[in-house]
Amino acid sequence: MSDKQPAPAGDVEVSLVIPVYNEEAVLPQLFARLYPVMDGLGRTWEVVFVDDGSRDRSVALLREQYQQRPDVTRVVCLRANAGQHAAIMAGFEYTRGRTIVTLDADLQNPPEEIGKLLAEIDKGHDYVGSIRRTRRDSRWRHWASRLMNRVRERITRIHMTDQGCMLRAYDRSIVEAILASDEANTFIPALAYLFAGNPTEVVVAHEERAAGESKYPLFKLIHLNFDLMTGFSIVPLQVFSLVGIGVALVSFVFVIYLAVRRLIVGPEVEGVFTLFAIAFFLMGLLLFGIGILGEYIGRIYVQARGRPRYLVRAVLGAPQDEQDRT
Repeated sequence: MSDKQPAPAGDVEVSLVIPVYNEEAVLPQLFARLYPVMDGLGRTWEVVFVDDGSRDRSVALLREQYQQRPDVTRVVCLRANAGQHAAIMAGFEYTRGRTIVTLDADLQNPPEEIGKLLAEIDKGHDYVGSIRRTRRDSRWRHWASRLMNRVRERITRIHMTDQGCMLRAYDRSIVEAILASDEANTFIPALAYLFAGNPTEVVVAHEERAAGESKYPLFKLIHLNFDLMTGFSIVPLQVFSLVGIGVALVSFVFVIYLAVRRLIVGPEVEGVFTLFAIAFFLMGLLLFGIGILGEYIGRIYVQARGRPRYLVRAVLGAPQDEQDRT
C-alpha cells in the first residue's frame, strides 16, 4: 500500500474519469498499463473510477486498487446502472484536476495515448477529441459509425470526425459548463464541442478489446444516435414537415387527376394495387414522422420528471462532504 497523500484540489493537473461496468476481466490489465503511464508524465494526477452498477467483481478490484494507490485513486460507486454518459457525469463531479480526460476501461483506447491529448491542451485548446487511426471493431460497426457521423454533421453544427471514441480531454471550464447544464440525457462529447472555444482533434491508436464484451450492441448504438440528433437539433422535425408538405401537394394533385380521369374514362379497378401501394407508403411515412415526434416528446417527458441522473452509493478517496453528493 502506498503511503503517499492525495494532492490538494488546486494542485491536481490531470484528472482521469473511467466508467466501469462489468469489467473484471480487463481491470488488472488496465491498472498495469494506466498507472505507469500517468506516473511517467511528470504531472500531478488522479483517476476517478465510476462503477456503473457492475454485477461482477469490478467493485472489489477497484477497492483493492484504491488500497494500493490511495494517493491518486478515487472510486465512485453508483447504486444502479445509469449508463456510460451518466457515469462520466458522476465522475466529473468528483474530479479536481485542471484538465479532465475520459477513457473507456476496455483498453481499446490505449492509455499510452493520453500524452497526445495533454500536449494539445498545453497548446491552448480547451477540448481535444480523438480519431481512431485503425479501428479494431467489426466491419458493420465501422460503417454504421461513418453513416451516423455524416447524418449528424448534416443536421447539427457539431463536427466530430469520430464520435464513438471516448478518449477525450476537457479543460476544467468545459466540464463545469457541462455539469451546469440541467439535461437529463446528453451526449458529453457533443455538448463539450458546443461549449468549446478552441477545439481540436488528434489521431490515436485503437486496439481490440482486451477482454469482455462490448456494452454497445446495435440497438444501443441506434438509440444513442437518435438521442444525439434529437438532443442537438430540430432539423429532423423540420425535414419531416417539408416532406409532409411535399407529399400533401403531390397527393392533392393525384386526387384531382383521379377525379378528372373518372369523369372522362369512367370507373376503373386496374389501378387499385397502385392506390394500395401509395396508401401504404403514406402510412409508413406517417409512422416514421410519429416516431421522430415521439423522440422529442420523450426527451421532454424525461426532462420534466426531474429525476437525478444517478445515485451514488459510496465513494472511496473523497471527503465526507463530497460523498453526500447525488
